[in-house]
Amino acid sequence: MATKMLMPKLSDTMEEGIILKWRKKEGESIKAGDILADIQSDKADMEQEAYDSGVILKLFAKEGEGIKVGAPLAIIGKAGEDITALLSESSPAGSSEKKEPAAVPLPTPMPEPVVQTLPTTPAAAESSRIKISPLARKIAQEKNIDIRQLTGSGPNGRIVKADVEAIITSGARRKTLLPMQSKEIPLSMMRKTIAKRLLESKVTIPHFYLTIEINMKRAIEFRTSINEIGPSKISYNDIVVKAAAMALRENPKTNSSFAGDKIIQHGRIDISIAVATDEGLITPVLRSADMKDLSEINAEIKTLAEKARERKLKPEEFTNGTFTISNLGMYDVENFAAIINPPEGAILAVGSIAEKPVVEKSQLVVGNTMKVTLSCDHRVVDGAVGAQFLQSFKKIMENPLLLVL
Repeated sequence: MATKMLMPKLSDTMEEGIILKWRKKEGESIKAGDILADIQSDKADMEQEAYDSGVILKLFAKEGEGIKVGAPLAIIGKAGEDITALLSESSPAGSSEKKEPAAVPLPTPMPEPVVQTLPTTPAAAESSRIKISPLARKIAQEKNIDIRQLTGSGPNGRIVKADVEAIITSGARRKTLLPMQSKEIPLSMMRKTIAKRLLESKVTIPHFYLTIEINMKRAIEFRTSINEIGPSKISYNDIVVKAAAMALRENPKTNSSFAGDKIIQHGRIDISIAVATDEGLITPVLRSADMKDLSEINAEIKTLAEKARERKLKPEEFTNGTFTISNLGMYDVENFAAIINPPEGAILAVGSIAEKPVVEKSQLVVGNTMKVTLSCDHRVVDGAVGAQFLQSFKKIMENPLLLVL
């Protein structure tokens, strides 16, 4: 015998449910416990199970439409069974169903929180029983706010002054925001190239990732000291580039590229520096980085970055790098993994310097650390090789006098 499945009350305040998705269609078989639909209540999205087994003979709404609590959701019975009586019978007590079931349209958007003046009808008497402080009630009346729409944050759910002020602020903020407009942005040639190369990299290169944390205490002291006496102001990125170049000299296998039937271990250390531009990321190359001191690295990176942003780089200034560094520390990104810049075999992602507890001489003190992640092409760089590079890099960063000795 066919049975009518009603919209359940999925929360204590739910009045209707929105059909987000039907998991079954009319005419399909279903078993008790199978998921019939995804339903949006006033508090959450939930999966609704079927209570009976059989064939779905009727669904009472389309996806995106609402059904009142207690109104018909579906009819389940035997294939070909006559359900005329079920379609015409009156709805159960408390249901808002009419004799001819119709989908309930989506609810209209809620109005701004500043609503009409509190009524002086019986509803006013009802509102007088709401737990609310005298000051909060006075402010609500002055601002024409319906206290029945407020949720109290005070003891036992009591509405306090802060609750009323929050709804006023929220309403004012929404009124000042203008609708955002969608737009189509044609791909520039740079963006097309970036898309092609990064897709190729992610699809064809077997990436793996190694992360290490570095104590930056000495590097911070080193930079402060050198900037006090030096002619130019050295950045943390300059220190990272120099340390990476020295670590590559100690670990030349990391400074390699995959070339089909062979691996090219480069005899030069040309570090690509990721620079953000209006059109996307570009990587100008600092040639022979291991042979340059910090002031030279600082000056060349500034020049390359400026030319990159002005689109004045020559092809030889952004091609044929052997290793890439991408630094997002200035954006407060603590840790991330970058996509390899082919045909290079690795890229170092540098995060921000974070203040956190560290252990020094068995004592817990406030310290500064920095996380870096090495993305490796597993065809070129094995795990142990990448780890050894990071060990060397960490040793240099934590002992920065090595940069000038």
